[in-house]
Amino acid sequence: MRTYLRLLSYLRPYWKLFLLACVFMLLLAVASGFSISMISPFVNAVFNRQSTELPARFDILTRINRYILAPEPLSTLKRLIALILGVFFLKGVFAYLHRYLSIIVEQKVTRDVRNHIYAHLHNLSLSFFHGERVGKLTSRITHDVQLIKYSMSDGLITLLREFLLVLVYLVIVLWASWKLALISFGVVPLCMSIIVFLGKKLKKRSARTQEKMAEVASTLHETLSAIKIVKAFATEKLEIDKFYRNTLDYLKAVIRFERIGVLGPPLTEFLGVIAASIILWYGGHQILVAKTLSPDKFFVFLAASLSLMQPLKSISNANSIIQHGIAAAERIFKILDEQPHITDRPDAVEVADFKASLSLKGIEFEYEPGCSVLNGISLDIRKGEVIALVGLSGAGKTTLVDLIMRLYEPNQGRIELDGIDIRSIRQRSLRKMMGNVTQETILFNDTVAGNIGYGKEHASRDEIVQAAKLANAHEFIVNMPQGYDTRIGERGVKLSGGERQRIAIARSILRNPQILIFDEATASLDSHSERLIQQAISRLMKGRTVIVIAHRLSTVRNADKIVVLDDGRIVEHGTHAQLIERNGLYKRLYDMQFRDEV
Repeated sequence: MRTYLRLLSYLRPYWKLFLLACVFMLLLAVASGFSISMISPFVNAVFNRQSTELPARFDILTRINRYILAPEPLSTLKRLIALILGVFFLKGVFAYLHRYLSIIVEQKVTRDVRNHIYAHLHNLSLSFFHGERVGKLTSRITHDVQLIKYSMSDGLITLLREFLLVLVYLVIVLWASWKLALISFGVVPLCMSIIVFLGKKLKKRSARTQEKMAEVASTLHETLSAIKIVKAFATEKLEIDKFYRNTLDYLKAVIRFERIGVLGPPLTEFLGVIAASIILWYGGHQILVAKTLSPDKFFVFLAASLSLMQPLKSISNANSIIQHGIAAAERIFKILDEQPHITDRPDAVEVADFKASLSLKGIEFEYEPGCSVLNGISLDIRKGEVIALVGLSGAGKTTLVDLIMRLYEPNQGRIELDGIDIRSIRQRSLRKMMGNVTQETILFNDTVAGNIGYGKEHASRDEIVQAAKLANAHEFIVNMPQGYDTRIGERGVKLSGGERQRIAIARSILRNPQILIFDEATASLDSHSERLIQQAISRLMKGRTVIVIAHRLSTVRNADKIVVLDDGRIVEHGTHAQLIERNGLYKRLYDMQFRDEV
């Protein structure tokens, strides 16, 4: 219940619309009850015309009877038809307005939940995503939020509407015959206990069902994202079999859920029929033998009692859907309750310029307790310097630059920008000063211009073209089918590796960062692409502070300082010539990897 109440808090901005929808729900329920009560004047008009003198009771049906009954039968029929048409017209209007307003509310709530979780994911620290599969997170935003929508539309709103109908029908049956009503009430507690019992079972099974759907979505996302590898290794059958297993598990979970879910409506309906059978026998006795009940009231009671079955069955269905929504909401709230490990301090400052130095002081870092990645890293980077980070794979080079960008927090030590601890600088402000070009280029399923312009808000076409020219990308772009307006596919799949890299460099050029980070930016490229990218990088590096992680970049030899990392420690630093002369780890790495570049 606490979860559902939290979910209902999303209704708060739209409470006026929701309240108006509830008003029309109530009017619809009253009109539905009134349409049933029309049986009484109909029976009197058709079967009881000889008693035109109606008792002087003060109730709505007596007034309706007085209005309908006329000396002429045709006049009575006309009045009855006019009243029926009017009631059902109003009923249709109320049904339309209630449903239309309900749809607006449920769609807005769905949008807000989806937007909230998406924005929250962006606010979470990078470490959160290491333990989460992208497919599962996608399933939360799509499938689970859709279940929440159903719990609002086919759950809560249906529950309210059917509950109001139950109240109206109960009022009618009480008016018609309180004795018969007592008999029918006997079945209601039993129905409600069945609904509550089944609801608890459904919630548990719904959670399992949604987990299985998340597995299906995760496998689908991972396989399609790596479709080139799948085909290259001829593992299509392996992936198909994995997907089939996931869909089979989901099928079994759904069947287990539905096996319980579909049990409620027929059970409540059958209990209602038992009650109706008893009512028929007792009511018939009251009319035919005891003569304490008039036929018109018995027909009204019978119609209202039978009408109760449908809303009770709908309430049972709604409960099943609501349990689905609660299970989905719990999974979503689990993510929303995650707190980012890296946050801006209340007194964090904005920094616009890099003036003098970037200093790392005694940095210790581990991704998991007991698994140290960086140990005692101290390093000074002066403005305008080119710093090269060199080391074997796993030495901690990428982790070090991730800490500089404050994607992670050091366990010990501090990083200062012009003497200010970067934890006292707003994250957005810090990262806007930096540009990052990596070996694995991340592009979006957008146009070429859109991907380059991603580096700067509201960039003009002239600025985008100029950045592309500086990145040696303009020539191949203009030869594409729609030039800068050509869509490049997901992750830039329609481009070669060198073309993707040049677009990424153009994006960084447009951003005009003060600190540049190159993480193996030309690894695995052919010599022609590397030469073009080297030229682009040389233009980009002018007048900037540069941190290079590289295997093949010629800038390693020309760097102002080369820092050699091994097992998370700085073991050497100096110029290329100094490190070669020391004959240490750098010399061995140079002999293995860089000799061909001399």
